[in-house]
Amino acid sequence: MSSLSKPVPHAVTIEVRDCCLCLHLQRAARAMARRFDEALRPAGLTNGQFSLLMALNRPEPPPPGPVADLLAMDRTTLTAALKPLERQGLVRIETAPGDRRRRRLVLTPQGEERLAAALPLWRAAHVAVEAEIPAPAALRDTLKAIT
Repeated sequence: MSSLSKPVPHAVTIEVRDCCLCLHLQRAARAMARRFDEALRPAGLTNGQFSLLMALNRPEPPPPGPVADLLAMDRTTLTAALKPLERQGLVRIETAPGDRRRRRLVLTPQGEERLAAALPLWRAAHVAVEAEIPAPAALRDTLKAIT
């Protein structure tokens, strides 16, 4: 089959490459994740782990559902993301008082210390990224509107 008779011509590939919002958001998210992974490496965390620990930093340990919702992930993915943090002693999963069927996610004192160590690294990276983006507040508002 020649390239001229393909069901989806190469010109369509170029069109999608150039204008697909989903593709551009995915590429930007990956680039941003790599940048924050690098910034947080001295604290021994990835950007995903930092976000997860930050999501657990609450007055009371939350159940998994609201944490998964905040991080826009399903509960299976959340469970997988928690495992390495649990092995490192940064997070503990325990039964909720008064209801043995429910779980709650506890940020341990070691997790709080790691989060505190990572925070200045995140802040510095965040300031640098915002300085490079025109209208970062408008971008943030647009991204929030999508989710």
